[in-house]
Amino acid sequence: QVRLVESGGGLAQPGGSLRLSCGASGVIFGMNDVNFMGWYRQASGKQREMVAGISIGGTEYASSVKGRFYLSRNMGENTMNLQMNSLKPEDTAVYYCKVVSRVSGSAVWGQGTQVTVSS
Repeated sequence: QVRLVESGGGLAQPGGSLRLSCGASGVIFGMNDVNFMGWYRQASGKQREMVAGISIGGTEYASSVKGRFYLSRNMGENTMNLQMNSLKPEDTAVYYCKVVSRVSGSAVWGQGTQVTVSS
């Protein structure tokens, strides 16, 4: 019954910005409720990779997005957000949010949102 829904994807030009949001039902984006929360992406023909995530050990980013992407939570809205700046064509992918619930111990994925970076 935990559900995640991504939004905010779309088309951006190189150097532009997008803000992705993940809304949740049945779970709160806090460490009392989840063991992990974060964003992954999968480009066409490529393996899915973690972009940014929060665990008890802190926040980590893929080397390809460090300094450009920023993961945050809005506790009032119960959303997990990914601010993406200085976008590159290589950032084109389907972006997914993911949590590992402390209640169920299982991973839950959103349906994904397409991000396309092109001039």
